[in-house]
Amino acid sequence: MSFSADDHRFMAQAIRLAQRGLYTTDPNPRVGCVLVRDGRIVGEGWHMEAGGPHAEIAALDDAGIAHARGATAYVSLEPCCHHGRTPPCSEALIKAGITRVVAAMRDPNPQVAGTGLAQLAEAGIEVASGLLEDEARALNPGYIKRMQCGRPFVRSKLAMSVDGRTALASGESKWITGPAAREDVHRLRARSSVILTGVGTVLADDPSLSVRLADGEIAVHPPWRVVLDTHLSMPETAKMLGLPGRTLVMTCRDNESDVERLQRAGAEVITMPVCHNAVDPAAVLDYLGQQEVNEVMLEMGATLSGTFLREGLIDEIIIYMAPVLMGHEARPLFRLPGIDSMDRKVPLDITDMRRVGDDWRITARPVKAG
Repeated sequence: MSFSADDHRFMAQAIRLAQRGLYTTDPNPRVGCVLVRDGRIVGEGWHMEAGGPHAEIAALDDAGIAHARGATAYVSLEPCCHHGRTPPCSEALIKAGITRVVAAMRDPNPQVAGTGLAQLAEAGIEVASGLLEDEARALNPGYIKRMQCGRPFVRSKLAMSVDGRTALASGESKWITGPAAREDVHRLRARSSVILTGVGTVLADDPSLSVRLADGEIAVHPPWRVVLDTHLSMPETAKMLGLPGRTLVMTCRDNESDVERLQRAGAEVITMPVCHNAVDPAAVLDYLGQQEVNEVMLEMGATLSGTFLREGLIDEIIIYMAPVLMGHEARPLFRLPGIDSMDRKVPLDITDMRRVGDDWRITARPVKAG
């Protein structure tokens, strides 16, 4: 189906509106909607947070009954057609007298999956989809992946020197990158459902894994902090345990005294399956998917990062590269034993590279075999 220049312009605005919910809609998708009549925008809206009005309802309210009738709705995700926390948006659009609906993409939620558009078409509304779909998909990688395979989207964040080192041999790593890059990391944290680390990082750095955004930016739902701790060696004095929000300790050890010790400190201790004498990372992602977690951000050392990469569990790698050298004895990005020939190297597809302050941010995706 061909789309006009105006179609592209109005859908681009719907996607810009959806971006306003980047930090607030979890576990729902980020969605924007624009209502247009006679070539003029008469209503706009975006989904602000779970349980609140969906983008279509917000746009209809903005337009009012008189202006909405006969309008075209541009929406970044197919309108829902089922009763969840809110009534179906498809029914609201029909009732409002909308005559055309353009969706950037179909909703991968099995409860929708084309049914919303079909319901609109059955009511006599002209429907179309696929306009700026790549841009719309980029808004909701976690929601899409969870709906398609039950697991969240996993993003690994790393900071390194030009020679690919993440910490000195002693473990010292503060700070490789500058303040602009660190601020950018907090925006990545804010859009994440979970920040996942290992107990080794907790013992070495005692991180808070909190979100600190610049003035005017708001994270309504602070991400959960999840620690993989096979032997329950996390100290009850860990900084993150005294902060607001949830801290989950994933273990495969059944030690009642350690469990109670961490629970008293504020942690939720969850027993997971074992893989190679450690917590099974794939099982952790399955569990998080069942908890409606959309996006997971990995902030961990080279050993655990290497495990996630070898197991094919990382969807995206974001590397902040600082213009410094740290020497051959410093620690690497990933511990990847067994790469003893060039045909065993790990290929990456670099999707973006840009300057952030004095540093460079490299975004890449592991190339899946086959």
